[in-house]
Amino acid sequence: MKLKHYDIEIPKDNPFQNCKLERKKYAQNLTDIVDNNADGFVLAINNEWGAGKTTFVKMWRQELNNNKFKTLYFNAWENDFDTNPLVAFISELKEVSDNKSKKNLKSLLEKGALLVKNVAPKLIKGIVKKHVADIDENIIDSIEETAKSSLEILEEEIKLYTQKKQTIIEFRNELTTFANSVSTGKPLVFIIDELDRCRPTYAVELLEQIKHIFLVPGIIFILAIDKEHLKASVKGFYGTDQIDADEYLRRFIDLEYSIPRPSNIEFSNYLFNYFDLGTFFNSKERLRQRVFASDAPTFLRMAQILFDRKNVTLRQQEKAFAFARLILNTIPKTQYCFPTLLFVLIYFKMFKSSVYKKLDDRSLSINELIDEFDNLFNQHTSELDELNLVFILAMLLHFYSNDLQRDLRQPLITRNNKGEIISQYSSKLERTKEQSLANYLDSLSNQHEFSHLGLIYLTSKINVTEPILKDNL
Repeated sequence: MKLKHYDIEIPKDNPFQNCKLERKKYAQNLTDIVDNNADGFVLAINNEWGAGKTTFVKMWRQELNNNKFKTLYFNAWENDFDTNPLVAFISELKEVSDNKSKKNLKSLLEKGALLVKNVAPKLIKGIVKKHVADIDENIIDSIEETAKSSLEILEEEIKLYTQKKQTIIEFRNELTTFANSVSTGKPLVFIIDELDRCRPTYAVELLEQIKHIFLVPGIIFILAIDKEHLKASVKGFYGTDQIDADEYLRRFIDLEYSIPRPSNIEFSNYLFNYFDLGTFFNSKERLRQRVFASDAPTFLRMAQILFDRKNVTLRQQEKAFAFARLILNTIPKTQYCFPTLLFVLIYFKMFKSSVYKKLDDRSLSINELIDEFDNLFNQHTSELDELNLVFILAMLLHFYSNDLQRDLRQPLITRNNKGEIISQYSSKLERTKEQSLANYLDSLSNQHEFSHLGLIYLTSKINVTEPILKDNL
């Protein structure tokens, strides 16, 4: 039983062989851009967290290698324990060095060492005694030993600034020479991943160093980022929400690209198979009973539609299917699982936890529960007809009401003066007014197997308070 989606294997000879999202064509587009712009620029691949950027850039990197590009991959988040990104950057260059570029690398390291050195002037605190009463004389003596006149300090700072500026120029020249020495006629591609997850100080310093030190002809930087999170890092670094983070990042990013979102239908089908949900839904025990025949397609369709309408990330979809697999392991194969309602509850549990908690505590009113259900689907569209949302809502209300204490229950249906069954409640998703909801509620209450069934039948499984059935594994 798989409870997580593991990194897919990336074959060297065919990097996109195991890609289920058909993203090779996007990699080819980016390769063409990189191949025709060797003068040095920064390309940002901007997608939200969980969109599969890391897997994509690793596949693309191997594709670039296969096309005789020299590439480097740097996970910024794994390296932000260091205070200076420059050190990590320089060390990464060793990976593409060869005998031909060995001399150039040595010269580059020498210039880089001067930039990494702590050349900040000593702090001057000779005036502390004048302004701070009762200070220890030993401290004053120590300060005075290192103190310089203001003029000396200014002269030293000017000297250090000039030296550093010249060193940066020399370093960039050496870096250009190094890039040319390792070149195969194509630019060196430096991929930086997970930048938006770093400490704000590290993220901003890294961007600054790319722009001012490392961006030279022959090197192209690829930033795999979630721009919204990186903007938050910029604001955190400067300690204000007033800074225009978009304009700030525009100084560093020359071209922005977003990987198109894959089809939710195809990805859900892939996850259904990857997590082997068919072991439960298509088992012999279930297929012998006609009432369960449509469970697999309706479960899958509910997932596809909810994910599509709610813009759920790929990573979140993976976690939802993994969680569903765990839950199905607690349900005997010969029993009802109410697939569409089950997935609605999974969605509440994973993405609207506060609503699920109230639902689980039975602290939602019936009207509140209807509103939360309606909000899942917003405006009704024809694609939802196949799921029969009103029947799913009827199940939710009927089972939920059965779990309430008797003195808290309100009748869900009544009869009017003509003896017709009517619902006490209505839903925005119901096209035929209240009648269809009333009919479904009446039907559920009159079916012996469902009449007294409570929502706890499903929530106890979602809360994993029931044992795992080994036969389901």
